[in-house]
Amino acid sequence: MATTAKEEMARFWEKNTKSSRPLSPHISIYKWSLPMAMSITHRGTGVALSLGVCTSGCCGLQSCGCWRSFISPCLSSCNSAFSRVSLFSLAALLLPEQFPHYVAVVKSLSLSPALIYSAKFALVFPLSYHTWNGIRHLVWDMGKGFKLSQVEQSGVVVLILTLLSSAAIAAM
Repeated sequence: MATTAKEEMARFWEKNTKSSRPLSPHISIYKWSLPMAMSITHRGTGVALSLGVCTSGCCGLQSCGCWRSFISPCLSSCNSAFSRVSLFSLAALLLPEQFPHYVAVVKSLSLSPALIYSAKFALVFPLSYHTWNGIRHLVWDMGKGFKLSQVEQSGVVVLILTLLSSAAIAAM
């Protein structure tokens, strides 16, 4: 007669308990490597850029005054709360003034060029990193660059290109 799923699970857990193995791999047992950190960063920049696109799109709708007619049907047709609107874009929509007013406020602060450059660098860095790392992934999709040394080298190249392109774009 065949064993039940409950019996199989009991045997599995008994065997794992006797062997003193961990229940599952945990982040603390891994030595951090460049590819590991870059993979996590690539995902993070992807999420950040998605939220940024949503926010800037909603700011654009708000600045032209047509957001109320656009956002109402959008909110009623979306099923998930996450896909409706990010919290940042919702806040931008609810601001009392239009977007150009806030740009003028920032300009009136007379911020130092170093601070403005740093802010521009911080804004462009995720886009630059995600773009260069995305190109790296496209090369991997073609089946190239999978040797460990090539993975490390391409990671360093991505970081260098990211810093250089971010600095150049921020200087504009």
